[in-house]
Amino acid sequence: MPMSKSPVFHQSEIDKTEVLEYLIDFFSNHGLLAETFQGFEARDGQRLMARAVMETLLEPLNPSLNPQCQLAVEAGTGVGKTLAYLIPAVLSNQKIVISTNTRNLQEQILKKEIPFIREHLAPDLTALCVKGRQNYLCLHRWHQFIGNPQRPLFSGSDELARIDDWLQETETGDRAELYWLADEAPLWQAISSTTSQCLGIHCPEGPRCFITRLRKKAAQSRILIVNHHLFFSDLALRRFGHAEVLPRYESVIFDEAHHLEGVATRYFGNSFSHYQLLDLVKDIEISAQADLKGRELERVVQSSRALAKQADHFIGLFPKEKGRFPLLPFVEEFRDWQDERRDLLDHLEALAGHLDQILQVAEAWNGLLRRCRELIGSFETITEYQETSSVYWYERREKTLQLSASPIEVGDQLNEHFYRQVKSVVFTSATLTTGGSFRYFLDRLGLSPKIQTLIIDTPFDYRNRTRLYIPPDSFPLPAQPHFQERLQEELFQIVMAANGRSLLLFTSITAMKKSYQHLADRLPFPVFVQGEAAKTALLENFQQQTHSVLLAVASFWEGIDVPGESLSCVIIDKLPFEVPSDPVIMARAEKIKAEGGNPFFDFQVPRAILTLRQGVGRLMRSSSDRGVLAIIDVRLFTKKYGGVFLKSLPPSPIVREITQVQDFFKEETPK
Repeated sequence: MPMSKSPVFHQSEIDKTEVLEYLIDFFSNHGLLAETFQGFEARDGQRLMARAVMETLLEPLNPSLNPQCQLAVEAGTGVGKTLAYLIPAVLSNQKIVISTNTRNLQEQILKKEIPFIREHLAPDLTALCVKGRQNYLCLHRWHQFIGNPQRPLFSGSDELARIDDWLQETETGDRAELYWLADEAPLWQAISSTTSQCLGIHCPEGPRCFITRLRKKAAQSRILIVNHHLFFSDLALRRFGHAEVLPRYESVIFDEAHHLEGVATRYFGNSFSHYQLLDLVKDIEISAQADLKGRELERVVQSSRALAKQADHFIGLFPKEKGRFPLLPFVEEFRDWQDERRDLLDHLEALAGHLDQILQVAEAWNGLLRRCRELIGSFETITEYQETSSVYWYERREKTLQLSASPIEVGDQLNEHFYRQVKSVVFTSATLTTGGSFRYFLDRLGLSPKIQTLIIDTPFDYRNRTRLYIPPDSFPLPAQPHFQERLQEELFQIVMAANGRSLLLFTSITAMKKSYQHLADRLPFPVFVQGEAAKTALLENFQQQTHSVLLAVASFWEGIDVPGESLSCVIIDKLPFEVPSDPVIMARAEKIKAEGGNPFFDFQVPRAILTLRQGVGRLMRSSSDRGVLAIIDVRLFTKKYGGVFLKSLPPSPIVREITQVQDFFKEETPK
């Protein structure tokens, strides 16, 4: 079969044997990839994954009836998993959603893989990257904004002129085209599209609307590239018969699938925040000044301001301590809770009544009324706390308070509202297993233990090109005295041995700041710390200044891609166990315990393992990389669960003495 173009496979007529043979040839040493890329080497793991994905997509039944229609693939760094699922997706001729967690991966697929596939495989392929509404300008809000004589001071005339010029040219309204506009620009928040403020069929912009255009393009595209947040936002709306921007699709491929439980938890729950309420009040007053007069204007403004005042009073009832806390213990100790709850609800319902009256003569207010009713629904759901399958909690932040109800488990909702509605689902990531088992991942997403699973090891040579350093058993445990003091000295010694070139990952901001204070003046290298500049700027400086050091937490544990000499050492301060006092974590642990399980081994350990695996995965980003992984936590050897962590890590030879780290860095790089 000629390899220059794809054979024409029609979904209803696909010959499974023929398409699988073509797929194997495509990834072989004499296939299209080998013809296209000089130096290409066929990888058994990539072919194996591509075949498994293709077979899953070709299964005739949906996952609710056939577990063979679901596939979980752990593919280590360097396997080439993106093409291993994209090529089968194209050959299947299905309408497929590719969902990722990071924007970087979306950009890579859209700007690198899709053009390659169009040029060499499927010239007529239609593919589209769909982002959340907030990424697109709302023409109605824009015209309201520029026509408002009392518009906020943050909107300079130069910015408004540049956006006006851009609107004469743009076909998408995507803010990514406004490279000069800051990420958190207040101006964009005032003019972007949101579900709650959309006027729908009542919008005067009609067919010019960028969201309407996006929906039409999405309906005509065969491959849709989205992020997990948009996918689950859309899925959550579908439960009530609505949709965000995604048309109907046949199959879904989740990349970076280890994030799915967390994202699904957010969108399958309910939230009510002080910020949402004040934002509604602000928008009502702006619209009222533009659309209403006399008694009608006075009445709605008074009602909205009374609501804002009552909301300020309500959040003042909660403790000032910042963080996330269970709601029920607070409610049980607060005697006047029901009265205070009723007062806020009465103010919300009174405002909704005024908006409903205005709607009789001004249909454009439909969006404001919908937002008000949604807030009423969320507040009632959360404060009635009748759903035993949810955990109720509140979060106190710097300037706002949020009440939330989150599902303790997302599996039942995924089975009811997702798995049964699609033909097939593929889950993939570099980190899905703990101790070589998919059990934790499958349990958390409500997947059958009978679904197909596949582990494909990284092709990178960890045994010869890396070392894993763990201090000797005499080193103090993280909870013991002198740990912090010994940690600082250990960090200094390792970074010196690596001649800079180190990424230091911490489990808390406090630990990061203490280490920065200790190391910044002692190290003879540039030292960067998260928070002193934007993430992209920090990474750029770290990569360009080869012998530099970067200290970070949280988001730097994954999605960081710094190949080459600049990142030759990854140091992790301790095993990344989560804070057990988080209300959602507590509720999930309690449920496991009530069902006879062990929350620590069945839940907390697997979660920590997946986070740790992401962190150590920052070291080897190409086959020529070389370096040291260091985990400054002797529990890997002194505790029973340490063996499960070690079994989950790359096959790097373990060293326990600093001198062995120093000797490794003194060696010549293997040829």
